[in-house]
Amino acid sequence: MYTEFYGLTSEPFLLTPDPSFYFDSSVHSQAMAHLLYGLQRGEGFIVVTGEVGAGKTTIVQHLCDTIDRSRVAAAHIVTTLLNGAELIRMVCSAFEMRDIPHAKEDALIRLRAHLEALYRQGRKPLVIIDEAQNLSPAALEELRMLSNFQIGNQAPCQIFLVGQPQFRETMANPNLDQLRQRVIAAYHLGPLERDDCAEYLMHRMRLVNWKNDPEFSPESIDAVFTHTGGVPRRINTLCSRLLLMGFLDDLHVFSGDDVERVAEDLREEQGVRRNGLPAPMEENNYLSVEDDTNLWRRQDYLHARLDEHDRAIRHIFKSLARMIDPEWLSRK
Repeated sequence: MYTEFYGLTSEPFLLTPDPSFYFDSSVHSQAMAHLLYGLQRGEGFIVVTGEVGAGKTTIVQHLCDTIDRSRVAAAHIVTTLLNGAELIRMVCSAFEMRDIPHAKEDALIRLRAHLEALYRQGRKPLVIIDEAQNLSPAALEELRMLSNFQIGNQAPCQIFLVGQPQFRETMANPNLDQLRQRVIAAYHLGPLERDDCAEYLMHRMRLVNWKNDPEFSPESIDAVFTHTGGVPRRINTLCSRLLLMGFLDDLHVFSGDDVERVAEDLREEQGVRRNGLPAPMEENNYLSVEDDTNLWRRQDYLHARLDEHDRAIRHIFKSLARMIDPEWLSRK
């Protein structure tokens, strides 16, 4: 609804990773530089870690969209809890191999032959493991064995491991010493700085034909950065709700207070406690009659929610009226 209200071609802050919205911030460009360095070296492991929502998958998708497919054959795998044999079969599937043997040993033989064939065609095989924190040490050891494949003195396969911060704890396992020795570069993707946060927000808005409506005041951008810590997915969540509120309230300029209001709603929905008091929407949170402070707090919250729904219904009604009879509103 807010896309039509603001004249946008699509939603700028969807939570699903989309490489077309890739933003080359200072931290994301560093992560990309490490991955490209790994491609240039053509051997060993590259490890990239980052917090949930930091943009790791978007970087991987951007890399896959920009590499020369005639020179690189990329297999992108998003792992669940896989054992070694399952992981090998998943790699085979990602390289679009058919009739994959069920036995791990047979699958490895087929995979090695496939990698060597790609290499001889002048295409460098690249295996990208996303959500690598889900891999067991045994599965990681299978990947190390995969990196042992050689044609002459050349490694036919490059492996990137991308995961959440706890993956570094997995890598510290004493049994993975040989794998650690094959890591040629590692990078931790941190949150955006304040200036990058502002440019990230503007970048995504510009990609959907934004004409400075709505306008984001400096105070609103400061508040977005404060409440999201510069984590891209949190920025997307907050700004999507902000645009929806702007549509409901006929706002064309966002203030810091507007962002505070949306951030408070998100906190309430997530059951965050403030000032030692339970959030009104927290599950199984029953208030005693004697607790006037909490009782009034819940009532205020519910009234605010009802007001928001009432505004939403009015705006939907107006939008439908405009589509059915554009002259109707001028007659009311």
